[in-house]
Amino acid sequence: MMLRYALQTVRDRKGGFVGAFLALICAAALVTACGTLLETGLRGTIKTERYAAAPVIVSADQNVHQTTVKHKKGKTKVKHKTKPIAERAWLRADDIESRIKSAPGVASVVPELTFLAQPMIPKSGTGAGPDGRAEAPTYGHAWKSAALTPFHLVEGRAPRSSHDLVIDRGLADRTGLRPGDRLTIQSTQSPRDYRIIGVAAPQHGVLTHQSSLFFSSEEAERLAAHPGKVTAFGVVPAKGTSVGDLKTAVEQAVEGTTAQVSAGDDRGPVEFLDAAGARVKLVSMGGAMGGTSLLVAVLVVVGTFALSIQQRHRELALLRAVAATPKQIRRLLGREALIVGAVAGAVGALAGLPLGGWLHERFVATGAVPATLERTVSAFPPLVAVGVTLLGAWAAARIAGRRIVRIRPAQALAEARVEPARPAWSRIVAGLVLFVGGVVLVAVLSVLRTEAASTPVTFLTVVVFACAIALLGPFVVRAAAVLLRGPLRLTGPGGKLAHANLRGNAARMAAVVTPLALLTGMACTVLFVQPTLDDAARAQARDGIRADWVLAAQGPGVPAQAARKLRTTDGVEAATEVVRTTVRVGLDKYPAQGVTPENLARTWDPDVTAGTIEDFGEGSVAVSELAADRLGLKPGSTLKFTLGDGTKTELTVRAIYARGLGFGDLTMAHDLVARHVDNPLATTVLVRSDRTQQQLAAAVDKFPAVRVLTPSAADDLQAESRRTNAEVNLLAMGLVLAFTAIAVVNTLAMSVSERIREFAMLRLAGATRRQVLRMLRAEALAVLFIGTGLGSGVALAVLTAFSIGMTGSAAPTVVPLVYVSVLAVAGLLALTATALPGRAALRPLPVTVATAKE
Repeated sequence: MMLRYALQTVRDRKGGFVGAFLALICAAALVTACGTLLETGLRGTIKTERYAAAPVIVSADQNVHQTTVKHKKGKTKVKHKTKPIAERAWLRADDIESRIKSAPGVASVVPELTFLAQPMIPKSGTGAGPDGRAEAPTYGHAWKSAALTPFHLVEGRAPRSSHDLVIDRGLADRTGLRPGDRLTIQSTQSPRDYRIIGVAAPQHGVLTHQSSLFFSSEEAERLAAHPGKVTAFGVVPAKGTSVGDLKTAVEQAVEGTTAQVSAGDDRGPVEFLDAAGARVKLVSMGGAMGGTSLLVAVLVVVGTFALSIQQRHRELALLRAVAATPKQIRRLLGREALIVGAVAGAVGALAGLPLGGWLHERFVATGAVPATLERTVSAFPPLVAVGVTLLGAWAAARIAGRRIVRIRPAQALAEARVEPARPAWSRIVAGLVLFVGGVVLVAVLSVLRTEAASTPVTFLTVVVFACAIALLGPFVVRAAAVLLRGPLRLTGPGGKLAHANLRGNAARMAAVVTPLALLTGMACTVLFVQPTLDDAARAQARDGIRADWVLAAQGPGVPAQAARKLRTTDGVEAATEVVRTTVRVGLDKYPAQGVTPENLARTWDPDVTAGTIEDFGEGSVAVSELAADRLGLKPGSTLKFTLGDGTKTELTVRAIYARGLGFGDLTMAHDLVARHVDNPLATTVLVRSDRTQQQLAAAVDKFPAVRVLTPSAADDLQAESRRTNAEVNLLAMGLVLAFTAIAVVNTLAMSVSERIREFAMLRLAGATRRQVLRMLRAEALAVLFIGTGLGSGVALAVLTAFSIGMTGSAAPTVVPLVYVSVLAVAGLLALTATALPGRAALRPLPVTVATAKE
């Protein structure tokens, strides 16, 4: 019976449920979109291209491992954890190859070398990929590994000498290159000119996500710069041997080594290491977006349902008065919410699928996720979204209807016309607890010094404060009404009515203030967190560079030969090569760099606070204050860690420096780092010289991609890459902001639309249509002032705490134009969402509305 009543109510009061319906649709769409990203990170397919003809691949271990043993209450617990390394790990060739060949069922073993090989083609690197995406990366290989795809020659012959080159057909078609042409390749060494002697094509289609260049075996080994090592081995089974049996045999053969055996879909992550690493990033982004979206959705949906139930207060009070029990009212509200939630959840889940696809495409376009990680879609995210929507709607209805259910029928009828003077004590206590919780989170945020730890706390703090505002909103609105009394009354009769509504309908106004505060606080936090971090990093880097000039490259980096050439040039005091990587201390990740030790102090000042960089060498490491504090290091300490390619090493701490944001947490000798990264070319070369820019450019003119820049110009180039990161973060949280903006419009429209009878009574009492609209405009401006003021205060507290923790300064970066734009957008939303429903509510004749049945 109660379900029938609920269906009848929803059918007869469609307008009263529109706001909740829209909020639930948006919530379901957000959850579905974030869920598809999360699922792609967990289960996304990485298809192999180059290894298509090799059913089994043997590669090096791409993870660091940590095993912990705990003894507690007579029981022993063993935990094994792994984390991916940043660069490609290499296999020692001789021992592993002989082991694989000894395995039964092996027909052939093909060694593979994969290394940096960038064609120096004017205006366009390798051209767009075959699928129309952005420029595809190009890798070099030895010709004997062409059988792994397999490639076959369509023109020319195989490379034999060190100056021979075979290009793939995709690259040839995009650039117009043919056998006989010459092509300069920038690899791990100096740029070198090669003669194209052949064009090869894969046996099946084209390579979608890469281009391949093939060299002679000797030249490939020279360019790979890992003597005696290979990237992987491709294993081809003998006739009659299944892939499963071959994999088992090879695993047994390499047992006791660090070699990993892959087959089937597991070959893709071996080929595309960036895609395998992107899985972790996508899981992190999807989880963070989903968690924040869920919190925001709960807050918005609860507020929407609260406003919806408040509009039905008289109806529910009458039900109580005619003997409906609290349990029956709860059931009615719960079933209504489930009906609305079921339909909204289904619609939102369907809308979330293309939304998730658009998000994935944008992440690929910005480079945050490689195209090789294919999107995975199943029924699980939509089903979870529908379930979450149903649960959220039911819980929101129960929370919003607690007061009408608990009070006596007579009191319910009284409150149907007059708002209670004070919210329930439980609401006040909960609001104060959340406010204190927000203050505690701000305090915690001020001592967090890593971006991975502080970012989720940042957005959580904003949501917690928004929840406190939602619960304590009536008090906040009444307090603000006292402050705004003078300015509102100066605007005339409309302002006086607006002030009276602020004081007399504080709960209704508070329902509108909350999404405005959330929108402003979340938008300012999202927009200014990354600039705060980037500006601090840029300032530290700018202050720490003593160089007069900086070498930078348009290609993959500055060759070591260019730096050596400069060091022999008259008037050059120092040329410091900088190469960047990521290392792991235990399982913790730290950004690191390698620098040339000679004359280091002339070009680089990291603000050393302990020790010295004067005697810096191959066995030395300098660490940031943050890393030193976390790891308990001081000058003279020994630091054990894992380099980017998985090589274990230990170095002596020579110095501790303050400018960790600008230069990374660990600094080592350039040659050490260069031997253990995929791209050993310098990111920049810091030059101390009294020569002019033109003179230095002439000294390196044999390196066409290398440019001589001022430190400020080089800083601007690095700022461009930081802006890409900011775009990714903004895209990740943009949907949450869009949802919040929709909630602002939705809540304001609901609040204005239900006041049609109030407007009619004002018109009958002598108010003109213009005066009522002025009153609405004054109310909207007052609510806008309160909401944006609270949101700005929350954002300022959060950003200041974030800045203190991450940069040591209580001065976050706030771009005035961006902040004004946030306020302008909030104002436009508020005024539009007030004016349009207000005009619609004023269209019917006042007498018709006043005499109509409620």
